[in-house]
Amino acid sequence: MITYDRLFIGGTWTEPSAPELRDILSPHDESLVGRAAQARPDDVDRAVAVARAAFDEGTWPNTPPSERIAVLRRLNALREARAEQIAAVITAENGSAGWFTRAGQPSLTRQAHAYLKAAEELAWEETLTPTDPAATVRSVVRREPIGVVAAVIPWNSPFSASLAKIIPALLAGNTVILKVSPENSLSMGLLADLLAECGLPAGTISVLPADRETSEHLVSHPDVDKIAFTGSTGAGRRIASIAGQQLKRVSLELGGKSAAIVLPDADLAKFTAGLAFSCLLNNGEACIAQTRILAPRSRYEEVVDAVKQVVETLKVGDPQDPDTFIGPMIRRDQQQRVRDYIATGIEEGARLVTGGPQVPAGLERGYYVSPTVFADVDNAMRIAQEEIFGPVLVVIAYEDEDDAVRIANDSEYGLSGGVWSADERHALAVARRIRTGTVTINVAPVGFDGPFGGFKASGIGREYGFAGLNTYLEYKTVTL
Repeated sequence: MITYDRLFIGGTWTEPSAPELRDILSPHDESLVGRAAQARPDDVDRAVAVARAAFDEGTWPNTPPSERIAVLRRLNALREARAEQIAAVITAENGSAGWFTRAGQPSLTRQAHAYLKAAEELAWEETLTPTDPAATVRSVVRREPIGVVAAVIPWNSPFSASLAKIIPALLAGNTVILKVSPENSLSMGLLADLLAECGLPAGTISVLPADRETSEHLVSHPDVDKIAFTGSTGAGRRIASIAGQQLKRVSLELGGKSAAIVLPDADLAKFTAGLAFSCLLNNGEACIAQTRILAPRSRYEEVVDAVKQVVETLKVGDPQDPDTFIGPMIRRDQQQRVRDYIATGIEEGARLVTGGPQVPAGLERGYYVSPTVFADVDNAMRIAQEEIFGPVLVVIAYEDEDDAVRIANDSEYGLSGGVWSADERHALAVARRIRTGTVTINVAPVGFDGPFGGFKASGIGREYGFAGLNTYLEYKTVTL
């Protein structure tokens, strides 16, 4: 059993204001995985105070970028050395299948390398050439850190979400308070251990597992200069309102209800081979999951049958079993939420192809949901419009290409999406018409050099690479 009985504040493990430890239970069988201290508002105040002092009076904001890059490169190396342990702990506390947590480790390296490359290539200070040759004024443009950053992340993919924020924030010279979900107290304790080793100055970063009330205390704190949030659209709206009142900088990566458009010429064998990875990764608890499958009317039943066959072959069960593809939901309330959506789909008149609201046989203990496919779905149904965050897919028919694009765009969300076609150039043309931040063609993996983020209610701002680094910088112009 893993125990973290202290909080990581400003680079030091310190006594929490409340001594009670939270039990971290396995979503698989509800056994005790570990215990961890939880932050309260008083702990947030301490973390913000040391971050404020470290930014205003410390060395990190004025450390040369090359030295900051070296520290974050060291952090990445430390994480790589403990990749297997990190994957195992996330599987134990989150219920994410082992294949997913292990496969995610190289992705974390690619994500880090993209940020490091952007920092190395960024012109941190440059003198602009006047547009008028006769001008007597020169402009020096500097990229400077914003200040104290509150980074708030969800539970579904803790290392990816946390590093996507703290690496660019620290590279830019900011100080950071990372607020994590209570469910991830153990894996984020491991992250804090790595942060303690990598060489950051005192006060530069804190890692606080805490509930929503404490999270709101953090984002509302007057000494926080920027909020970086990943989570639900509802919570994002609340955070945006707080940021607006206080004129804080804010970036939001929110929910999704992404569409996978299967064009008439698509190779169904290739589509089914990639379907689980694009539509049901991380037990369906993924904001980028393409949970709306749009199929041409001419091949509709063929696509429905193909989706059914794939879903029914996926093993559901113990996430530590290497053969398991889909594990449990994170908590009992999330399990019930997904089952309620499945019942809603039936009530709305959708055709249940496979799965259903019942718990999978033999998995009554833990927080399991039957992977479910609905056909004959109207895009106006709740199961087609609302983010379920579980292993539930809907197959929607379209008449022609214009109709497919219309349905894909008929959503308040715009985070991800996919196009399947035998003609890559044609698929790219369709992708250009979809109002969403990321589009994959034939299950190409998401890259980390390009920006990642959402249109519409899926967020504000971008992560990864140069765009993600730029999110944590202020521009200053000095004229000479």
